Amino acid sequence: MTYLEGCFECCIKCLGGIPYASLIATILLYAGVALFCGCGHEALSGTVNILQTYFEMARTAGDTLDVFTMIDIFKYVIYGIAAAFFVYGILLMVEGFFTTGAIKDLYGDFKITTCGRCVSAWFIMLTYLFMLAWLGVTAFTSLPVYMYFNLWTICRNTTLVEGANLCLDLRQFGIVTIGEEKKICTVSENFLRMCESTELNMTFHLFIVALAGAGAAVIAMVHYLMVLSANWAYVKDACRMQKYEDIKSKEEQELHDIHSTRSKERLNAYT
Repeated sequence: MTYLEGCFECCIKCLGGIPYASLIATILLYAGVALFCGCGHEALSGTVNILQTYFEMARTAGDTLDVFTMIDIFKYVIYGIAAAFFVYGILLMVEGFFTTGAIKDLYGDFKITTCGRCVSAWFIMLTYLFMLAWLGVTAFTSLPVYMYFNLWTICRNTTLVEGANLCLDLRQFGIVTIGEEKKICTVSENFLRMCESTELNMTFHLFIVALAGAGAAVIAMVHYLMVLSANWAYVKDACRMQKYEDIKSKEEQELHDIHSTRSKERLNAYT
């Protein structure tokens, strides 16, 4: 019975040391980054297939910066984002564990140091910059969603209005230069095949999910800012309490030493 009680108390102590707010923010961050990177990568691959199959675009030979090269660059950026925020999420979780331990075990072996407070402040500043960066990523991801929404609307209108001749010119989206004419109209066979294919619908919805993932990452960054700011405030108050207790303990020790010295002097005088 005593053994079970000891295990139960140990489990309660371990569960009490888990930074649940940081854990929730980390799960939300990983989910958002996974959706953005995974769906964004597949959506970019689908975009390449659509441009090559239905718009009859080809890769430019040499080192020319065309739309396909830009898509490849975006894919490498996605790889970097996935790796960087996987590591950053682990670092924030570790910081949450140490901050929670510093607050709960203030008078134990683990003490709050100036370096620890500087690390917390650094994470707050870095998280704020990442939040601004994710806001930019979210705004940028909304552009392909808008483009595919226009294309999906044109496909939908052709089925509703008979005889409508609608065209989509890639020059208006900046995908090709002004000198190139890459447009597709509803009367062409490629347009009909593209609208009937599942590739367009899948790519459109993949970009929507990637946009949702970027929004989830922004929410996770805001959540992290709240958690880090609260931890910073707790640590700051704990540091003040720690200094107060140290001064109080030192004064009590000095009073005890003075009292012991006087007692010895009185005893010597009496003898």
